Amino acid sequence: QVRLVESGGGLVQAGGSLRLSCAASASTFSSYTMGWFRQAPGKEREFVGAIWRAGVGTYYGDSVKGRFTISSDNAKNTMSLQMTSLKPEDTAVYYCAASSYYTPGPNVRLYEYWGQGTQVTVSS
Repeated sequence: QVRLVESGGGLVQAGGSLRLSCAASASTFSSYTMGWFRQAPGKEREFVGAIWRAGVGTYYGDSVKGRFTISSDNAKNTMSLQMTSLKPEDTAVYYCAASSYYTPGPNVRLYEYWGQGTQVTVSS
């Protein structure tokens, strides 16, 4: 069983930055592809980005490419999402997820484990 816990959400002004963290069960990052998703009220869950096993590479959704960066610390079993140049449309609940597939990409159905989510609100 993989347990994921997000933290770091909050309220930030447009143009600002915020860093989210995801704490995972031991050895999760060496065995799973890790992803970030977000869901705004009334909308479907949206792929933000993913980092491959052991942090060998990253992949981002078009809406955040160039503004968001995913990193992982395998020794500490944590993953981070550094968000910069935030926009009001980035407002959502952000979820950390883990997939046993090697290349799940943006397919939400291929992520078996999910955190409880953390709220990010960007004011204009």
